[in-house]
Amino acid sequence: MQLDHLAALNTERAARRAAVLVTAVDSGEQRLVKAEDVARDPLADVLAERLRLGKSGLVETEAGSYFLTVQVPPVRVVVTGAVHISQALVPMARLLDLDVTIIDPRTAFASPERFPDVRLLAEWPQEALAKVPIDRYTAFIALTHDPKIDDPALTAALASEAFYIGALGSRKTHAKRVERLKAAGVSEAALGRIKAPIGLPIGAVSPAEIALAILGEIVAALRLKADGERRAA
Repeated sequence: MQLDHLAALNTERAARRAAVLVTAVDSGEQRLVKAEDVARDPLADVLAERLRLGKSGLVETEAGSYFLTVQVPPVRVVVTGAVHISQALVPMARLLDLDVTIIDPRTAFASPERFPDVRLLAEWPQEALAKVPIDRYTAFIALTHDPKIDDPALTAALASEAFYIGALGSRKTHAKRVERLKAAGVSEAALGRIKAPIGLPIGAVSPAEIALAILGEIVAALRLKADGERRAA
């Protein structure tokens, strides 16, 4: 790998931006394609697919064979609400290599005893999200049922490139949430991004089952195409 490519990859990694190093198998010629430039690359569709999967490997195209070295940031899950569902979700997310941050200003809930070995910010979302920016490799989950906590965080998430945004609550609860967010200036299009009721429809009842349904929906958002078709390996 050329030193300039290595330096550029390190720069993109530090900024939580994805990139692909494309190596032509026959000639050994290399080029670095940053995420923002993928759409203009001759291998745009292939590169976009590999970035979504986060998977390096050999690809065969009409233009020849290429080895794609894919670099994507670790997927981050930001949660408002140090609640029972969050307690169940954290160990499951760890098994999926998801980096979880819990935000909740209620120190009785947001305690290290209840959430060991996880990034825990006992602050209001307006303060906490300045430390944990929401980017296109972030899933955001609102679980508190408290508008003073969830609504500002949802507003920030909806203004971001988060690949998944979900909120706990019944359809009636969500309808009230939508009205509040509309009154705060959030657009209809943005509000349509919220998955609510949150999680895959598996009939979840317990906190652990709800956490499982949420993580399943996050993985689906990460790995499936918009039409629900499974992405190629």
